[in-house]
Amino acid sequence: MLDSGNIVQLIGNFGFPIVVTIYLLHRFENKIESLENAIHSIENVVNSSIEKRKGGK
Repeated sequence: MLDSGNIVQLIGNFGFPIVVTIYLLHRFENKIESLENAIHSIENVVNSSIEKRKGGK
């Protein structure tokens, strides 16, 4: 998607800081999604633990 010609063209059109921001957002998108999934997993574990405790009382 982003080869050297496209990167040079983007820098010329938008400026270096914007291109770096776009690159970083694109690169870390998968990591952000992975963290979001981990948070949802932790939420499910906590909720199931709470439900087990309520059922045991």
